[in-house]
Amino acid sequence: MVSKSIVFYLPVYIVQVYGLAWDIFLLPMGWETYGGKFKYLTFINMIIQTVYFGLCVANDFCGTNVRPSGKGQRSRLQRWRDNFLATIVFPVGMFVVLTFWGIYAIDRELVYPKELDKIIPSWLNHIMHTTILPFLLIDKFLVYHQYPSRKAGFITLLSLALTYLAWILWVAFYANIWVYPILKVLSPHQKAVFIMALLVFFVFLYLLGEFINKTLWDKERKHVKKVKSS
Repeated sequence: MVSKSIVFYLPVYIVQVYGLAWDIFLLPMGWETYGGKFKYLTFINMIIQTVYFGLCVANDFCGTNVRPSGKGQRSRLQRWRDNFLATIVFPVGMFVVLTFWGIYAIDRELVYPKELDKIIPSWLNHIMHTTILPFLLIDKFLVYHQYPSRKAGFITLLSLALTYLAWILWVAFYANIWVYPILKVLSPHQKAVFIMALLVFFVFLYLLGEFINKTLWDKERKHVKKVKSS
């Protein structure tokens, strides 16, 4: 039986696929330099979000949506969905939105120079940097996600963050390209502090996702435990 949540996930998945396809095939920039668009976290995040919502659609068709009060075991698809959301999708998605608009508010030239307004349609900019926030919050409210242990979650998230950090530093060293202009204007000491602050922010976003999940579903979980113990 197809889950009712498909009414949300399918349109969002279509939006993500359309935005990603436009970015790949119709944007006349990004592929000409070393590493192509794969050096931009925004582009990587678009792939991550598209894969995630595709997984949600697949899970609604042939997986499970076991709630804290529900019976039965989570399907493999639901386990993948839950772990992917907890450790990568939510923290990376929120990181992209919050850091982009935070820096944009201070000095947009450091993340999104005005000349890009003539190249990137505003709707695509919002798919890349805005809409993912409400999409992920609705997702949190709509379905229950079982979080892994914090140790496993932190290891997965920080491994991804450090891998990406090593990648953009390599691009800077090998091709003399600073993916983000803000890193070019900071001194080595300031870079170290800035990077550490961003890693801490990643951890905070993981904990925020865990907190939101617990807040939304803890009442149902406690009710289940109470019924079982009575």
